[in-house]
Amino acid sequence: MTWAAGDETAAGTVPADDGVRLWTARSGRGGREPLVLCHGGPGLWDMFGELAELLGDLTPVIRWDQRGCGRSERCAGPWTTERFVADLDAVRRHHGLDRMALLGHSWGAQLALSYALAHPGRVSALVYVAGTGIGPDVDWHPAYERNFAARLGENPEHLARWRELQDRPEPTEAEEREWAVLHWSVEFVDRERALAHAEAMAEPWFGINHACNRTLNAERRRTWGTADLPAACAALDVPVHIVDGAQDIRPRGAVDSLHLALPRARRTVIPHAGHLPWVEEPKGFREAVADALGTPELR
Repeated sequence: MTWAAGDETAAGTVPADDGVRLWTARSGRGGREPLVLCHGGPGLWDMFGELAELLGDLTPVIRWDQRGCGRSERCAGPWTTERFVADLDAVRRHHGLDRMALLGHSWGAQLALSYALAHPGRVSALVYVAGTGIGPDVDWHPAYERNFAARLGENPEHLARWRELQDRPEPTEAEEREWAVLHWSVEFVDRERALAHAEAMAEPWFGINHACNRTLNAERRRTWGTADLPAACAALDVPVHIVDGAQDIRPRGAVDSLHLALPRARRTVIPHAGHLPWVEEPKGFREAVADALGTPELR
């Protein structure tokens, strides 16, 4: 597949090698190598519509929903990083790419890094956004939980309602969506606009794949932070641009070990942004991505 200057938005599905169909879309203009986006979660779906518009005149953008999530075919897994890496490779092949630039956000940053470690020759650049590094959960998760409670607790009614919904064994779809909006609202620094930003993340609503979320998080706790991971990162001959929102409630120091291990890493910290820096500081985020991709017009 050749990308031409007049390419517009197109969406469809691609079969993984086990037959599960994955939703994918491409948009943007320009003949350069596309940027493939890996969404967060696990168990969520692509929420990158606004980001694709922000970057659309910089580079063609390819989006996809991970297996069993969002607009992709519902399935019984398997929920493993190895399986998701293979799915990402199916997306690459479907779009006719020999190599691709990757942008991964949150869990998607871990997935994109895992793909680059498995297939370095197929990755031209990696933009690692709001990840949690390569250490064990103890490096960041206890602080994350404290910061979560403190930020949501700035509105005691929101915290009380979140806890009420959290404890419900069988919430309705509307209750699960309400819980998610409250949960996601902590990701934004601007507290006056936080709920509106979180509402936008939940529109459209596809429902959380909890089995996917539980299983992949359990895999991360078992395998991330192992002694061989820094050595694998040290051997990665791919340029990596780490992008952090300075006020993410996940401590940014957890990413230091990844930054130090990578031989070709740069880092941009966006000062007035949380976990989704392109939402709160779009200009700074766009400049960081342009720099990572070597796009000269924004320098």
